[in-house]
Amino acid sequence: MDEPAARRPPGRGARVRAAVLGAALAELAEVGYDALTVEAVARRAGVHKTTVYRRWADRADLVVDALTEHVDLDVAVPAAGPIEDDLRAYARSVVAWLTAPTGRAVLAALLSDAARVPEVAEVKQRFFTARMRRAEPLVARAVARGELPAGTEPGDVVRALVAPIYLRLVITGEPVDDTTADAAARDAIVLARSAR
Repeated sequence: MDEPAARRPPGRGARVRAAVLGAALAELAEVGYDALTVEAVARRAGVHKTTVYRRWADRADLVVDALTEHVDLDVAVPAAGPIEDDLRAYARSVVAWLTAPTGRAVLAALLSDAARVPEVAEVKQRFFTARMRRAEPLVARAVARGELPAGTEPGDVVRALVAPIYLRLVITGEPVDDTTADAAARDAIVLARSAR
């Protein structure tokens, strides 16, 4: 019997791509879109600027690709029930991702001056829409199990869940941790149960 082929590590091209996209996000978070240069991204990634220009036509292409790459990363969506546990776990997952270096960089980029670029604005819209829709089945299952009132709108519950997290991160600058996530989950459930 033949042994399965060993999984090959990513090649130099994949490593360079990852380094450049990571550098673009870091640079975007640090200096904003208007001040971002391909030269600075290349320097941060440890490559020559021609390496960047071979793969991306300009900084807009680079930023859109960097954001798209990280927008598609998943935040874990539990599905075990009960709703209290599921929403708490989801909120903690959101907090963990948003407070990790990549999450902070992505959020800063999506909220930066880069959002004026139409392609980046579309990525921003897709990011937030996808995050909301991915969690809606948690609420729908809870309604089906009778844990939340019939007619509960899943999107409203998810927005109530993540709103205090984003408020603290983006508006007030308060710290965000598991306590914040747990309180957001508890409040979202109270709101959902009292809405009917």
